[in-house]
Amino acid sequence: MSQPGSRPDPRPDGGRARELLARKWAYLLSGVAVIPLAVEELEHELREQIDALCAAAACDPVDTAAAERVGDHVVGLGYVGEDGLRRTVEVLGKGLPALPGFQRAEQAALVIGALAAGFLVANRRVVFEQQERMQLSLLKAVRDAKWHLKESEARFDSVVTSSASGIMIVGLDGRLVRTNAAVAEILGRTPAELTGATLFDLVHPDTVGMLREAMRAVAEGGQDRVRQSQRLLRKDGDVARISLTASLLRDPDGAPSHFVAVVEDGTELMLLQSELHRQALHDVLTGLPNRQFFGTHLESAVRRADPVHGVTLLHLDLDGFGMVCDSLGWLAGERLLVHVAQQLKSVLAREKAMVARFDGDEFGILVENTATTPNTAALAAAINRALAEPVYVDGHGLAVSASMGVVRGVSRNQEPAELLRAADQALRRARRGRRGQWELFDPGRDTADRSALARAVAMPGAWEQGEFTVRYRPVVRLADGGVAGAEAVLRWDRRDGRLPHERCVALAERTGFILPLGEWLLTIAAGQVRWWQRDASAVPLSVALTAHQATDADLVSRVVRVLDATGLPANRLAVAVPSAAVTAPDVADNLGVLAEMGVRTALRDLALGPDDVAAVRDLGIHSVRVAARLVELQSRADAAYVGALLPALVETGAVIGVDGVVTEEQAAWWREAGAELGTGPLFGPDHSAAGFHARLRR
Repeated sequence: MSQPGSRPDPRPDGGRARELLARKWAYLLSGVAVIPLAVEELEHELREQIDALCAAAACDPVDTAAAERVGDHVVGLGYVGEDGLRRTVEVLGKGLPALPGFQRAEQAALVIGALAAGFLVANRRVVFEQQERMQLSLLKAVRDAKWHLKESEARFDSVVTSSASGIMIVGLDGRLVRTNAAVAEILGRTPAELTGATLFDLVHPDTVGMLREAMRAVAEGGQDRVRQSQRLLRKDGDVARISLTASLLRDPDGAPSHFVAVVEDGTELMLLQSELHRQALHDVLTGLPNRQFFGTHLESAVRRADPVHGVTLLHLDLDGFGMVCDSLGWLAGERLLVHVAQQLKSVLAREKAMVARFDGDEFGILVENTATTPNTAALAAAINRALAEPVYVDGHGLAVSASMGVVRGVSRNQEPAELLRAADQALRRARRGRRGQWELFDPGRDTADRSALARAVAMPGAWEQGEFTVRYRPVVRLADGGVAGAEAVLRWDRRDGRLPHERCVALAERTGFILPLGEWLLTIAAGQVRWWQRDASAVPLSVALTAHQATDADLVSRVVRVLDATGLPANRLAVAVPSAAVTAPDVADNLGVLAEMGVRTALRDLALGPDDVAAVRDLGIHSVRVAARLVELQSRADAAYVGALLPALVETGAVIGVDGVVTEEQAAWWREAGAELGTGPLFGPDHSAAGFHARLRR
């Protein structure tokens, strides 16, 4: 009969009751055990075990072995443990007797007891198996650890043995426990001799205290490692310069046990650094000190110079060296430079002097003067005599001379850079049109040159600021004093005064600024003359070119641009080039093309020599301008000389003009000699555009 209020089980084997029991068992078991099954899977497994228990109870006698197998199976589901067994006994103890097939109470007791026995046996077996596996794992771990330790030690021994760096294991007291062959080689000892020695006995006495303190600080935790440059004592008595790095080793408990020290032999590094330093301060080809080394030496030499005699600084440049390289090649030039270096050292062998090579074919010499040091002229002569002795290169006897800039008897307060600049400036003056000469630095002349250079480099900025203006110089007919043309000239209105045309042009020529400045001058003047043509008061425009402008490859293009931009007819423009520049091929080409365009060509600064007359005739020059220095000739002999040359010039048909006319007497003399035009102070100052126009209208 079913209990009151319970749902009757329609199946005769109590299937519904078994499912409910399996569900309750699964619920209680999953709360205390670790079983890798889903809830539905666990319920299914436990339902099968309940069926097995019911079958065991139906046997006569009860099949306890089958019940034990159920206990074994429950252990196999996962990690069940004692709490799992307790929950199993509780749920089955209450649920089994209520199932069909359990007519007697002892049946349930026997089944549950057998299940518990089977559970305990299986659980003990699992524990034993786990212990055995753990033991095997521990044994394997120990075996692997020993193998890895041996492998690590073998690898360490291999690295230490083959390392080019010295490696030492050092006790806390400084005693060497182990060293490799590299340490022994650095110290010139055998490893056996080093074992048992102390590191502090091998360090130079001057620095051993510093090493002791550093290692003590590392052992006490004050710093991570020791890094020092040290000197170790070799067996042969020499000193090995090394770099030492030491770190602390600790035992398993974390207590300091040893130091591991790595030693790098710094001898080769120091030699390499020394060689690199030498190369950085010396010329590779000649072996002489270079400019950097020379400058440093110059500074110290000036500071210690004899207050009476001082020092002598020479800056040399070889004359004609470029021709040697161009004709025989750079290899011959290099061999010549080596010869020059040897000769210079030979000349100065008895003096306290340094010879250096600067750049290319430039050399520097610094002599610390004494009472017996030769004077500058004797020293320069001795140098050029030595260089005049030929050296044979590939069968060619080569010899050179040297131009020299000299600075002598300098003050102790002068800067080396300023002294080198002064010597360079003196060298540049020595090379102007001469070879094999020397020039002594002149402070007064240098001041003037520097002032001129400062003005020259400031010209572009001044032009941008509008400080330059175009003025117009009258070109006058000597016959009647009438204005025959206008010469465009420059004027620079500086804050410290005005610079006239000739000074402006000379400065611009030094920097190359004359090209854009000259084109600007031509553009402004051509536009002005074109404007004057509107009231029929126009006159031809004349522009004097410098040598740089005359050789400019773009001269024709510049003139064409100006004429196109201003509309000035080509035949209203005359360009005058220096007579000394006509020998350059570019000048003749430029003049020829301009003449074909209709531009009138002229030669200025004419010296009235035969070459000038030939140039006028050959180039088809329209007019000439006699140099102002010839206009100033006043003596009867000079006048006769000039008068004899003028007829040949007149025969060329060129219009003759003279520059720099100051007096009426000069104007009259040149008019009678055949000159037609003239410029100069006699005919009035340079005018502004408005002033010149007003003069034309008058």
